[in-house]
Amino acid sequence: MSLFFLDASAVAKRYLAEPGTSWVRGITDPSSGNTIILAEVTLVEVSAAVAARFRSGSLSVAERDASVRLLLQHADTEYQLVPIHRFVIDRAVRLTQNHRLRGYDAMQLGTALMVHERSVVAGLPGLTFVAADDDLIAAARSEGLVVVNPNRYP
Repeated sequence: MSLFFLDASAVAKRYLAEPGTSWVRGITDPSSGNTIILAEVTLVEVSAAVAARFRSGSLSVAERDASVRLLLQHADTEYQLVPIHRFVIDRAVRLTQNHRLRGYDAMQLGTALMVHERSVVAGLPGLTFVAADDDLIAAARSEGLVVVNPNRYP
């Protein structure tokens, strides 16, 4: 069993077919025994990605609605959601000054760092940060996280 923190670019692959989808589906399958952690805001980001695919004509209304419904179901039953607190926001602000990050990516990394630090303090294994964004991956590595890019797994 492993502890994974998935940012939106990674968890979206569970709901949208793209490179890395099979790998993400494997680590998020409940039978894997892995713990999957998401920042709560990830639900909005993934929903927006699904809606964008619909608007581009890649998904039907039924596929869009089924994907969002499944995301929300998984949020209730399979993911550990981490709310965004002010100290995460403050840390994300600092991260934007030290790394090339967009706002939501800084929030994702700030949340992951908080979860990682709490895990280590509690004597639990550290988490693996999963993202498919090069700038975010570079920042996460620079901050000392173990990182996996699901795009490397076809």
